[in-house]
Amino acid sequence: MKQSEIIKNMSAEEVKNQLLLTQSCFFLLSIFLSYFLFDHIADWFLYFSVDGKAILLFGIFSAIIIVVIEIVLYLFLPSRYFDDGGINEKVFKNQSIGNIFLIAIVVAISEEFLFRGVIQTSFGYIFASALFVLVHFRYLKKPVLLVLVIIISFYLGYVFELTKNLYVVIAFHFVVDFLLGLFMKYKK
Repeated sequence: MKQSEIIKNMSAEEVKNQLLLTQSCFFLLSIFLSYFLFDHIADWFLYFSVDGKAILLFGIFSAIIIVVIEIVLYLFLPSRYFDDGGINEKVFKNQSIGNIFLIAIVVAISEEFLFRGVIQTSFGYIFASALFVLVHFRYLKKPVLLVLVIIISFYLGYVFELTKNLYVVIAFHFVVDFLLGLFMKYKK
């Protein structure tokens, strides 16, 4: 059975719960791997520093630019180019703004802890960014979505290399997911 068929047979609540379960697994995996990959677990906390300028510039501002580009593409390209099997629509369409906020923050934290905080610091920028793209496998047969996820993944990896700050990449990831979640909720 295709993923899109499975999604169609699930309620929005079931899809949301599966997403949160997957993200919980990512978060737990990041903790588990950090125990084995870091000499001192305290080293991991070096990637958390409040740098307002970097968070605003590389996190929030650049995320807004990406969201604007995605929305413009959505408005001018056929909608089939953005069909991910109905997952994003099921996740966001009937959620409250509070739930969209919660989903976006959980996804941003769990994925950035794992991909930037653990995998990139242990195995490098290219490996972590490529793995991030592969985890979003539902985009692999959708060229527009694939290009967008590749750009976002390698941008996140680059920004983390530049800033060595998880707050920056978490802010970027959160803003993209939250604003696009709102767009999915309110689009006609």
